Amino acid sequence: MSIDAKTWRELEEKAADLRQLTLQTVVWAGGGHIGGSLSSIDLLTVLYHHTMNFSAEQLEDPDRDRFVLSKGHIGVGFAPVLADLGCFPIDWLKDFNHTGSPLGMHPDGSKVPGVEIATGSLGHGLSISVGMALASRLSGRNFRTYCLMGDGECNEGSVWEAAMAAAHYKLDNIVGIVDRNHAMIDGMTEDVMGLEPFADKWKAFGWHVIEIDGGSIPEIVAAFEEAEAHKGAPTVVIADTVKGEGIAEIAGDYTWHYGSFAEDKFEDGKKSIEQHRKDRLAKIKEN
Repeated sequence: MSIDAKTWRELEEKAADLRQLTLQTVVWAGGGHIGGSLSSIDLLTVLYHHTMNFSAEQLEDPDRDRFVLSKGHIGVGFAPVLADLGCFPIDWLKDFNHTGSPLGMHPDGSKVPGVEIATGSLGHGLSISVGMALASRLSGRNFRTYCLMGDGECNEGSVWEAAMAAAHYKLDNIVGIVDRNHAMIDGMTEDVMGLEPFADKWKAFGWHVIEIDGGSIPEIVAAFEEAEAHKGAPTVVIADTVKGEGIAEIAGDYTWHYGSFAEDKFEDGKKSIEQHRKDRLAKIKEN
């Protein structure tokens, strides 16, 4: 294990807190893409609280690591991460996706501090990330670029064009991350447009592939450490996750790609996340 029990516990607590804040933001907004937000929270938590060189106090630092949220529709889960870090006031979340708010459904880099680039048209994020990785090399800087994609997003041909370019230029300063929650807006990925053998496809495109349990904080930490150590080729982390992770009633249900919560469902959701927190923390005691 790459982290000690104290760090593991802190990251689990932070992930649970961010799940609660994401649920609250969905309620304030009147609805949101909660399924894919919750499946990504552990990945985002490790990135922003353990792995990346990133600080809310130095958003313009040219040596900061870059993060591109290619699956931009989960802004309702990403915005709480940035607000919690101090990139902008928590109160902004209360107006998420309301008229006049800087926080739209998809994060806008020109309006939201901490967001590198506007995203939301699926399939574009990896191409942008390849450009950032090339810029790091050409400018003589050492920042790394992390790009979070959805598995359904990988139906887009532009993802594979970018993958080919990254391998061609041997961009070992880029990490692709696929939130492999096996579900998309229309159904389960393998029913809508099969991706398997998914890892083999990335390997064939010249990428170093790491497959992990995307609900395991230690595995996520270890994967990003391995990615940084691997030289000569780009790395993709395929994280096996559960859509709606943390709320038992919606977990694994593709119909919760987008949804809203009435008051009783909101309370049930909060209780479920707290039970999820307890279950996760109990695993630390066992190791």
